[in-house]
Amino acid sequence: MGFYSDRLDRIKLSPSTAATQRARELRAQGHDIIALTIGQPDFDTPQHVKRAVNDALVRNETKYPPIDGIPELKEAARIKFQRENGLKYNTDQIMVGTGSKQIIFNAMMATIGPGDEAIIPAPYWISYLDMVLVSDGVPVEVQCTAESGFKLTPAQLEAAITPRTKWLLLNSPNNPTGAVYSRAEIRALADVLLRHPHVWILTDDIYEHLRFDGIEFATIAQVEPKLYDRTLTVNGVSKAYAMTGFRLGYAAGPKELIRNIIKLQSQSTAGVSSISQWAAVEALNGPQEFIPERAAEFARRRDRVLEMFKDIPGLQPNYPEGAFYLFVRCGDLYGRKTPAGKVLKDEADVVLHLMDHGVAVVLGAAYGMSPYFRMSIATDMEKLEEACRRMQRAVAELK
Repeated sequence: MGFYSDRLDRIKLSPSTAATQRARELRAQGHDIIALTIGQPDFDTPQHVKRAVNDALVRNETKYPPIDGIPELKEAARIKFQRENGLKYNTDQIMVGTGSKQIIFNAMMATIGPGDEAIIPAPYWISYLDMVLVSDGVPVEVQCTAESGFKLTPAQLEAAITPRTKWLLLNSPNNPTGAVYSRAEIRALADVLLRHPHVWILTDDIYEHLRFDGIEFATIAQVEPKLYDRTLTVNGVSKAYAMTGFRLGYAAGPKELIRNIIKLQSQSTAGVSSISQWAAVEALNGPQEFIPERAAEFARRRDRVLEMFKDIPGLQPNYPEGAFYLFVRCGDLYGRKTPAGKVLKDEADVVLHLMDHGVAVVLGAAYGMSPYFRMSIATDMEKLEEACRRMQRAVAELK
């Protein structure tokens, strides 16, 4: 019997984290690397949120907080769900976690048993798959192609459901593609789910406010109230409010589900940093006008990068409707040679070739789909333009 648990063999270190760390190491060695690997807004945390941190410290809000969240934050989340999503919850249906990531992890651990299945539309956020695996579950990947806008279709959902299906994991706007499900598309998926009452839905709405071109946001319990009692709606302050380091997410759902997620959390991290919670209270209750302004800036960067990709034959980016990523098809570069004579055989070779030219991106396989890579546009325009020029040179030298 080995010392380490067998469950570690089922999972891997987050590829986006590993790519970011590799870029840091190369920079430390003196290499000029533009890292487009991490999903972190380059904007500053808003000043009113920073002031709330200072105010909380002055008030000595530094003790152990409640495991499920301070009442003020749960109330702020309750109001947010009603104000922005038309969803009515009591505060005992709401909880706070160390980022939305912990909440999703806890939800899987609290509900999935050996052999239970979770449907995960691909491309997907890296961690969904491993969270299901480490919970002794079976991830059921459904390939959502560019032809369908990288979105799950009702027919695909129907075909993927079995008697062992416990969860459907939805993410809109999507990481890594930026795809946004319309209200009609969610309605069509909801119609399928209504026929299968044993399937629960976890909707990851973390990029809710980062949408482009006037596209509407809708979440599934809002579109179909009959699914309210089996939907966990997850959100957080990391992306829209540029508060990634605060590590704070929140969720709402059926009271019994929330109670059991809290029970699990009580024996792991317990309550979230009290200072982060008071900062999140201000984020949710305070001014919101800066959010669409920042979303417009991401859209401006998207448009500029897409324009520059027209001069990079062999790389085909998608057209994201939200979030701050491009999902770039790179299969047309397979079989071409670098000046050193190395043949690019797969997307890993492409990514390494770009790294050699000072641009760090993440393998599409990490998100469940090849031949692609993901690049973040959550950095300033100057760096994005230079990254595109470097990619132009990297592709131009291939034979």
